[in-house]
Amino acid sequence: MRAMQIGLLAAVLMSSVASAEISGVVIKPTIDVYAEPKFESPKVATLKRDAAVTVTAQQGLWYSLKLAQSATGYVRVNDVRINYGKVEDGDANLRALSSGKAGVGRVTETAGVRGIDESDLKSASFNQAQLDAMVANRVDANAAAALAGEQHWEATTVAYDAEAKSHKNGGKKGANSSSSGGEATNALKGVLGSFSSGLSSALGTADKVAPKPEAEQAAEELALGPQIAGRILGARPLWNDAGAQKRVNVIGRWVASQTSRPELPWTFGVIDTPEINAFAAPGGYVLVTRGMYEILSTDGEVAAVLGHEISHCVQRDHYNVIRKQEMAATGKDLAMSEVKTGTDTASVYAREYVEKHGAAIMLTALDREAEFRADEAAEVYVARAGMNPVSLYAVLQKMTAAGTQSASLAQLYKTHPPLDERMNHIDRRDYKSLKAYTTRE
Repeated sequence: MRAMQIGLLAAVLMSSVASAEISGVVIKPTIDVYAEPKFESPKVATLKRDAAVTVTAQQGLWYSLKLAQSATGYVRVNDVRINYGKVEDGDANLRALSSGKAGVGRVTETAGVRGIDESDLKSASFNQAQLDAMVANRVDANAAAALAGEQHWEATTVAYDAEAKSHKNGGKKGANSSSSGGEATNALKGVLGSFSSGLSSALGTADKVAPKPEAEQAAEELALGPQIAGRILGARPLWNDAGAQKRVNVIGRWVASQTSRPELPWTFGVIDTPEINAFAAPGGYVLVTRGMYEILSTDGEVAAVLGHEISHCVQRDHYNVIRKQEMAATGKDLAMSEVKTGTDTASVYAREYVEKHGAAIMLTALDREAEFRADEAAEVYVARAGMNPVSLYAVLQKMTAAGTQSASLAQLYKTHPPLDERMNHIDRRDYKSLKAYTTRE
């Protein structure tokens, strides 16, 4: 019976893919259209900026275009911009742009999607069993490297000046030390509404607080990670798909190994909810929703989504907001002499914070620049991992195709800049030092 149901579902999805036509527009001065999805194939047409196009399917990092006289041509996914989908066709669009490996790109639920909202994450109980299961799926750096070798993902050296420096130096402040107040304060200003209207008046005081030493920040970060992840898992359990759990852990650990913080206890999981989203808890705990995972066709797209979340961990984006929130809430200066270090103190701090706020920090809108930086970092990390940085663009295009009114993207739209703005930032950067890797397949 189950096999029959899967077969019927596959037939429905294939018919949707075959009939889907997605509108878009050329965004570059001119683009070449190829006879096949490869650069060495003959060019069959040249299109100019603002030309309307009809996308019929995605094949890797190529779009199939419907040309005149029923001809077909291929362009790269970043040569055109998919128009925001309408309510009635968003799910069909996702299916058309999610072809690829068998069992991927399923989009199995489309109607009545109820995502994880702030109240869910604030009230969810800590689920130790689910957290243990998530941790049990961890892949160490050596195993990830071995599996990457089998896939011919070659580690590549790519400079990235905006990346946070390694925190393994015992607390010496690097050029991008996340203990400084400016960046975290900006992040907090964008999210005060998620906590308390009285916090903004305390920002001046919080800025005067001496930064915690690196040892304490690291201990708190590592203690907060499992506490917050356990609450997310209390709201939605891990998806019962061992293959998906292994895949995100292998790819995620390989990508994380290419960052400035490979030593974190990187742990990845797919949670069972149809919405399209992902979460990065401090200390290297990353959770992707089933809805997000199912629209990802290639390993590069999985790496791009995980890379964005990995950047939030590397940069301590959510930890910085937590720290500034707590400092602002104290309403008083803290002397460095009063600071206590040690994992026990950090564990108490983490438990107290999560008891008060749950995992609601995961639905806090970070500073817009933090999101743009995470997109850039994802591209760098994907390139370093031996894959194609254009993969992130493909993922953003899929979410665009679902439309602004898509229930599956409701929470993501609340916490991130508009998708077209994110792609505009990528277009303006134009890949720069990453261009050499944009022809990878």
